[in-house]
Amino acid sequence: MGTVTIGVSIAVPEPHGSLLQERRTGFGDAAAHGIPTHVTLLPPTEVEPGALPAVEAHLAQVAAAGRPFPMRLSGTGTFRPVSPVVYVRVVEGAEVCAWLQQRVRDASGPLVRELQFPYHPHVTVAHGIDERAMDRAFEELAGYEAQWSCTGFALHEQGTDGVWRQLREFPFGGSVVPPQTARADRGTLPTR
Repeated sequence: MGTVTIGVSIAVPEPHGSLLQERRTGFGDAAAHGIPTHVTLLPPTEVEPGALPAVEAHLAQVAAAGRPFPMRLSGTGTFRPVSPVVYVRVVEGAEVCAWLQQRVRDASGPLVRELQFPYHPHVTVAHGIDERAMDRAFEELAGYEAQWSCTGFALHEQGTDGVWRQLREFPFGGSVVPPQTARADRGTLPTR
């Protein structure tokens, strides 16, 4: 029957998600249309379709132990020359993301796997495009700022068309963090 490719991530909410996805497309990243803006907790992982109920049960347990927390993005970074990626930095909430991704891949669950690179929470805004476009992404989003209250994560599956689609959301078990003020909750781009 084959396998399915899944991933687990924290969504970057609106209006931030659409804005960063549009910018990623504008830099020439052809894959941007099929990848919702996110912070990865589990990179693309192949599993048997029959394993999905166990995966969902495991993720529900991880989410039940989690609590809402503040996320803040600020400025850019890059993994070049090791990996052709420019990203927006997670400057608040990174430690919780690291804790969550460890729980998702815990040896007691169905998603045990080694990572190709050490875990570093980030929001990709350019991947595998030409160097000049990568430089442009790095420079143009250097002043980007956004923040929100993270209240859970989601399981996605990659379709045969390359598009990632959400299968299920997993809200955290704790009480909801109060929303940020309207001004603080907007993503901002630098003015030039």
